[in-house]
Amino acid sequence: MQEISTSDEGRRSPSSALRAPSPRRRGEGDGDEADIIIVGAGIIGICAAAYLAEAGRSVTLIDRTGVCEETSSGNAAAFAFSDVLPLAHKGMIAQVPKWLTDPLGPLSIPPSYLPKLLPWLLRFWRAGRPGCYEASLAAQGAMMKLAEAEWAALMERSGTRPMLREDGSLELYESEAEFQASLPGWAARDRFGIDYRHLGKDEIAECQPGLSPQFVRGTFVPGWKTVADPKLLGKAIWRHAEEKGAAFLHGDVGLVLPSGGRIAVQLRQGRTLLARQVVIAAGAWSHLIARQLGDAIPLETERGYNTTLPTTAFDVKRQLIFSGHGFVITPLETGLRVGGAVELGGIRRPPNFERAKAMLAKAKRFLPGLDDRGGCEWMGYRPSLPDSLPVIGQARSNPNVSYAFGHGHLGLTQAAATGRLIRDQLLGQTPAIDISPFSPRRF
Repeated sequence: MQEISTSDEGRRSPSSALRAPSPRRRGEGDGDEADIIIVGAGIIGICAAAYLAEAGRSVTLIDRTGVCEETSSGNAAAFAFSDVLPLAHKGMIAQVPKWLTDPLGPLSIPPSYLPKLLPWLLRFWRAGRPGCYEASLAAQGAMMKLAEAEWAALMERSGTRPMLREDGSLELYESEAEFQASLPGWAARDRFGIDYRHLGKDEIAECQPGLSPQFVRGTFVPGWKTVADPKLLGKAIWRHAEEKGAAFLHGDVGLVLPSGGRIAVQLRQGRTLLARQVVIAAGAWSHLIARQLGDAIPLETERGYNTTLPTTAFDVKRQLIFSGHGFVITPLETGLRVGGAVELGGIRRPPNFERAKAMLAKAKRFLPGLDDRGGCEWMGYRPSLPDSLPVIGQARSNPNVSYAFGHGHLGLTQAAATGRLIRDQLLGQTPAIDISPFSPRRF
């Protein structure tokens, strides 16, 4: 059964949502002027709202669907604080032609979309050059350190600490050559004090019973964390923001433009609100709004697929990472999620759920006892920039508009850090880390 239905805008059907308390909504009688408006109620927007509401600011969160109902609802549930390597790391570009020969492999580009994608791919290739790579690695390392600290603090303040799982992760390799190829990446992590332990064949069997014998080596990362369910976490963080005074408005934002000393936020439903400050956190659609403000952000969309099986499908002890195949298996409170891979295909193409089926078939081979029946298929849009760093900073044309998007597959991981940085920026405080590497002007 497919859990979502999509239109040409990739919208998710509200009927597929998990039932949760409805967010407090801003009504017509509340007036059409706001202090801070955040566009986008994914995990980035939710965390920004929480931090600003905690600081005493009046916050209105706007989304066309609901709170944590689209891409942030169906991710792999990882706090991937050790995942500091930019995607354009050394050696990855060489693998792209091989991957593209398999339409259901780790990376797919629909042939008709390739001409539009070429400028982004060129930037991606340039981002893999040694100087660019080192700069991105340093920025990502600082961001991850902040993210880990901020998530720990936010979960304590919001009462969501019981949703955290600290079981580590197990990355698996099918050959000694594949394992050896991974070693430079692990060496790069040494600079940031990331703990890991390489395992032999017998040790990986102890770490995860029931694996196929085709895996000969593994790497265990004890500091890797997951959450019970990303959608439930997002909604719980929102309830915390709501308790601090944040409000939700259902609406599809069409225009964001300066207007008489304020920022006008026009909804496609015909209503216009004015705000003192606006944060754009609309995920894969954010660059379309940024374009209205004069900022050309080279954002592309990693379309990710997964299948969530019943919790009884297999006793998976911790997140399993099959990097050679581009997907993971995550045990959740609500099911066993098999997903990942990358399809660079924009936001308008219909989903290709054959990709989800291909990953599930591989999972069945890798875990021979896996019961693959009764799964729900899903697709989400990861907003990705060629240097693997998000955009966090002010719009070129107006300092009262801030951007917080482009986190790729690290949105959940970096959401609390981004919320902290946005709060620092809007309150005129010194940011917790140097945010110049995340500037929208870097392009």
